Amino acid sequence: MFQNKELIIFDMDGTLIDSAPSLAFAVNSVLEELWREPFELSTIREWIGNGADILIKRALVGDKMYENYKIDDELFQKARQLFLSTYGANLNAKTVLYSGVKSGLEQLSNNYTLALATNKPIEFVGEMLEYFSIRKYFTLYYGAGSFENKKPHPQMLLELCKELNIQPEKSVMVGDSKNDLLAASAANIDSIALSYGYNQGENLADYKPKLTCNTFKKLLENF
Repeated sequence: MFQNKELIIFDMDGTLIDSAPSLAFAVNSVLEELWREPFELSTIREWIGNGADILIKRALVGDKMYENYKIDDELFQKARQLFLSTYGANLNAKTVLYSGVKSGLEQLSNNYTLALATNKPIEFVGEMLEYFSIRKYFTLYYGAGSFENKKPHPQMLLELCKELNIQPEKSVMVGDSKNDLLAASAANIDSIALSYGYNQGENLADYKPKLTCNTFKKLLENF
């Protein structure tokens, strides 16, 4: 279905790696430091996908809809620094690659240019790719902090296309959340939804991906 594409842009968390246990550990460490009750992993999974700052805000108020609360900026900044420090020190401790990802990336890299667009802070991205021995498959990667905007804004995707000199129409975005699909749509890039990641309870079909796959292996069958 996508054999005419030249560039495959991947999301990271919930797409290539299951980082929820590591993120949950960092979040709960922050909450305990602030004398607050920790949350179950299943709850924190529903808060992942919009970057570290929003994850922290959700944890501070105990609600996905953090916008409904006034969060003290001094408290947020303290929590943010604690989170980045704790997460950075335990980056890969509880994180795993999803089944079939490493061999799948190797297979795809033989015929396509691969890139990465993630809302994870950019300072963590390269280290994680190296840890899992998949950095070599990606020609270029961007994360939160690479540009002014994160997904669902299309900036990261468009900058990848520009830098790699590949038209958006010749590209496809692979991700597990509405942010990935909305960014792709805004960039005029086809998208593939992966249903096994951090979709926060959203029906990904509502965002009009060209295809939805429930495993990475299923994704490979379309290239």
